[in-house]
Amino acid sequence: MSLDTLRRALSYPYEIPANSYVVNGKTHQELTPCAPMPDVSGRRPVLAVGSNQSPEQLIRKFNGSNLGPIPVIRARLKDFDIVYSPHVASYGSIPATLRHSPGTRVTLFVNWLTPEQVARMHETEIPTGNYHFGKLDGIELQLDFGPAMTSTYVYSSRRGSLTRDGFPVALAAVRAENRIWPSLSQEEIQNHARDITAPGQPLETFMRAAIEDVSARQDRTRALMSDGLRFNYPGFTPIKI
Repeated sequence: MSLDTLRRALSYPYEIPANSYVVNGKTHQELTPCAPMPDVSGRRPVLAVGSNQSPEQLIRKFNGSNLGPIPVIRARLKDFDIVYSPHVASYGSIPATLRHSPGTRVTLFVNWLTPEQVARMHETEIPTGNYHFGKLDGIELQLDFGPAMTSTYVYSSRRGSLTRDGFPVALAAVRAENRIWPSLSQEEIQNHARDITAPGQPLETFMRAAIEDVSARQDRTRALMSDGLRFNYPGFTPIKI
């Protein structure tokens, strides 16, 4: 396994821009605050809570698909935070999920996807069994462009939220106001997972095993799920794919 592979795992959720942007092919272009809202007619708004906020990840997922540009609009979501999910991705990272957090306002992005782009995104999120796709209603979502929204779509972890000392753990890479839970970087949450499942093992060795061995990922996911918390927002309705 190369250092680039390990670096990819530890870099999650990758670089997140300070502004809205549009992904087109292998590049992205940030939008200035005075720019007009991109045309999103016929597109479905899907919250990006983890690496789908990052141009790097979107370019990786849609590379070669020829499905056209993707407007990615920054927003603030009231009464939610972004926390770690108790599972390990195939590329070694511990990914993110949304959690209801009264009083918190988290900054995230909305991917505006055509039906064909939604189908492609499903291919990257659904087959592993880690995420539900569904509708999120009764929310207060303020976009940088356009009016506030009260509903949207989101991928939510089927496994709930990872906990440490009984509490969810927020992503340090994601900004939030009035955050009530501790936040950790990807390296710090990996150290936590290592301390639970393989105490004393060098972190690089621990992560290499997760990337190279399916059974290792499954064992760690089961261990992390043992004290996980189910998604706690009643306004989420899963949609059968």
